[in-house]
Amino acid sequence: MSESFVIDVWADVVCPFCYLATRQLAEALGHFEHRDDVVLRPRAFELDRSAPLHFERSLAELVAQKYSMPVERVHDMHARMEGEARELGMEWSFDAVRPTNSFDAHRLIALGSSQDRGHETAERLFRAYFCEGRLISDRDTLTELARDVGLDGADELWLGDGFAKEVRSDEEAAEELGITGVPCLLLDEKFMVVGARGAHEILEVLRRAWARRAV
Repeated sequence: MSESFVIDVWADVVCPFCYLATRQLAEALGHFEHRDDVVLRPRAFELDRSAPLHFERSLAELVAQKYSMPVERVHDMHARMEGEARELGMEWSFDAVRPTNSFDAHRLIALGSSQDRGHETAERLFRAYFCEGRLISDRDTLTELARDVGLDGADELWLGDGFAKEVRSDEEAAEELGITGVPCLLLDEKFMVVGARGAHEILEVLRRAWARRAV
């Protein structure tokens, strides 16, 4: 079968569940019999479009305030998620995370997609945010991260509003599909997986979606 099997991945690079889901997807694809036919297509989704570039409070304090829970409970939750990330080969540090606005990061991913490096760009941004404590709204930082994955044109991106329409188009598409939270995987425009459901479940849905193509 020659037609590509597209997986649209709606995610935000400041979302820990999104990072987990992308790694779970990668693990599932490692066992998928038709991996060579799969095309990953990153799609933008901002958890908070109004987020400022800088916050005075830590991520744990912000989460505690948002969900009206003790900050100690947030630290426990973060510790569990760091353990889940470690099982997938990642070393996260929620204490080092610098909450920020992700709009320009999504513009950079769109630039990467235009050069067939969208997935690599998203992965680099996730790692910068959750593992390295980088400020992913800082344009100098974004330009440096773009060089890490071999992108051209990041400097010019900040001179105007390049790829802003692509980001908004992705978000509008999510609204039309009824997507209200991420991560959300749309497989071959037929099957949807919402949340970090684990590699095993993702693999099962991958196989069902592939089988549906022959019906």
